[in-house]
Amino acid sequence: MLTIDTFVGPWAGLPVAWTDDDCFDEATYRADVTRCCEADIPGVYSGGTSGEFYAMEFDEFKQVARATVEACHACNTPAMIGCTSTYTLGVIKRAEYAAELSADAIQIALPYWMEVDEKQLVPFFQAVSSASNALPLSIYETTRAKRILTLQQHLQIKEAVPNYLMVKSNAKTLGVSKEGCQALSEIVNVFVDESLWSELGPFGARGSCSALVYWNPRIILDMWSELENRSWSKVDRWHRKISALHQFLFERFGPRGFTDTAFDRLGTNASGFLGLSLRSRGPYPSATQQDAIELRAWCKDHFPELLDLATDHCIQTS
Repeated sequence: MLTIDTFVGPWAGLPVAWTDDDCFDEATYRADVTRCCEADIPGVYSGGTSGEFYAMEFDEFKQVARATVEACHACNTPAMIGCTSTYTLGVIKRAEYAAELSADAIQIALPYWMEVDEKQLVPFFQAVSSASNALPLSIYETTRAKRILTLQQHLQIKEAVPNYLMVKSNAKTLGVSKEGCQALSEIVNVFVDESLWSELGPFGARGSCSALVYWNPRIILDMWSELENRSWSKVDRWHRKISALHQFLFERFGPRGFTDTAFDRLGTNASGFLGLSLRSRGPYPSATQQDAIELRAWCKDHFPELLDLATDHCIQTS
């Protein structure tokens, strides 16, 4: 069972492998999960934004969730299942299935089509926690959910749902400010983007729901080790390169409407670590092989370490 002490580190939020005819490519996906586990990534989760939970039917959710848990547990790696939906019953069905699979944690964002009323916040999380048999819970905080939780609301949820152990804090939410991160870290583990580790590590950040960890595990695992050692100057060395990478990606590909999963498929394709394709589910655009060539060229000039997979944490790829 994950605890506040062990639910830490850079967890891999994997995209789903799709076939050319837009079906679940289970063999490739299981191989990708296994590859992350063998690279000593602390945990793997499905059903985040990169995992396209919003573009998946319930039967597909079940297939992906089962493949994630089984592949992780075969490697003794914890698995977290994202259970977000647009309504409470949809989340409950997913949470029940995650518990049936013996997942190690669930992650949920607030229903996002219509804003959830403040009075319904605690009852919503209580209902989902009960459906999952009180699995360790992560809240995915994002402005896409139309409501940002206050510190008082986080405290109320924690009091009602003691198994609330981690918050994935995104832009414009409480956990990405120094004061908010410090306050939240007194009750739950705060996960933020690796580009914020040097800034927020001193204020209690304890991990990341990461894409870069499956672009190149060594870099992010080394960076995490330096965070644990509180070697902030060494963390900052990676931070500067990651920030430059983000700037290039968003300036070059953002205008084409890339979503999280398009960026993350592009990055791991450029580095060669995972085997999944560049295909994203429509109507959202997919990156192309030419885009991957362009990203590799940029990395050779500005971030060559990202393309180097011959490391202790990675298996050399062709």
